[in-house]
Amino acid sequence: MIKYNKRRKKLINDGAIIAETAEIGIAIINGRKNNLSVGDFSTIGRAEIALHDKVTIGSYVCINDGVVILSASHDVLDPLWRHKKAPIFIGDFAWIATNAIILPGVTIGKGAVVGAGAVVSKNVNDYAIVIGNPAKEITKKRSDILNYNPCEFLATNNAWLK
Repeated sequence: MIKYNKRRKKLINDGAIIAETAEIGIAIINGRKNNLSVGDFSTIGRAEIALHDKVTIGSYVCINDGVVILSASHDVLDPLWRHKKAPIFIGDFAWIATNAIILPGVTIGKGAVVGAGAVVSKNVNDYAIVIGNPAKEITKKRSDILNYNPCEFLATNNAWLK
């Protein structure tokens, strides 16, 4: 718990906006910390976040280990290979599964699920489930009535850290 609080406090001191109830794991968060916003009861595991542009993570979001969130890349069609950046928005109750990659300019809708290993280059609709590389929506949809807290299971785990 103390390590998590130190990590959160350092990010906040560097300009990030992180809800008091959010859980920040051993994430690698590079770039301008004032580009990061994390809502209530969201959890970020051993993920990597590049803050070249704004990354907004809603409430009750679960970002699993191995996830990479990239708010910038290079324009492969540009002969000068210039850097291009765009904000990323992840809606409430979204679940970004292990080893998924979120590319610049993407919005992940409320309650959406990004499957393990998916590479998301386009927006994901509310309650949609996307899988694969490139990520494609499947026909199954999540319930639009979501009432869970992805941080709840961490409370038991964090009790051992005291």
